[in-house]
Amino acid sequence: MTSLAGKLALVTGGTRGIGAAIAARLLADGAKVMVTGTRPGGEGPAGSGYLAVDFADAAATTAFAEQAAGLGVDILVNNAGINKVSPFAEIDPADFARIQQVNVTAPFLLARAVVPGMQAKAWGRIVTVSSIWGRISRAGRGAYSASKFAVDGLTAALAAEVAQFGILANCVAPGFIDTELTRQVLGEDGIKELTAQVPARRLGRPEEIAAFVAWLAGPENSYISGQNLVIDGGFTRV
Repeated sequence: MTSLAGKLALVTGGTRGIGAAIAARLLADGAKVMVTGTRPGGEGPAGSGYLAVDFADAAATTAFAEQAAGLGVDILVNNAGINKVSPFAEIDPADFARIQQVNVTAPFLLARAVVPGMQAKAWGRIVTVSSIWGRISRAGRGAYSASKFAVDGLTAALAAEVAQFGILANCVAPGFIDTELTRQVLGEDGIKELTAQVPARRLGRPEEIAAFVAWLAGPENSYISGQNLVIDGGFTRV
């Protein structure tokens, strides 16, 4: 029997990049996995189920949280997120609100929805994918950093309440990860310049994030809770 056999995992934003890698790893570890995406009729990794929801839509998010409450989720991975880089004085309030809705409000509503079922089982794991920009920041990240610092605080408060019921809640904070989007945004020259600043001298791989998320979400993690754990090749420590 694999470590997550009999567990149901819900991975938001699980159709590509880090989310797809997390879903695939949880499947490989024996979990039943449901992923979300924004497109009707979309799909996640082979073997996963798919649910469509746009977390930028407040009403749709509330309705989805109500649906999630009845699924019997054992493992919640809040991975879906959006970003828009803008100078602080030029941040559109509508963009700011949308980023908070997707990156903060949706994880809050989903965690609130699944905790009662986890508490009834005396076991649960909640992992929220944050970012190094939720531990440090830089110019242009005002809206995004606000959201990622927020989920750190949200997770710490949640963990303080639910650990006594066997529910462990943590964040992981990836650094620069080798995804299709990263390569599109940075290009090869940008990646070379960036990796020169990373002590490991390379981008991280989605599978490396997935492996740690799967460990945090599994039975071997029995005492880590309320943490925001950085996976960045040493970038934030130099």
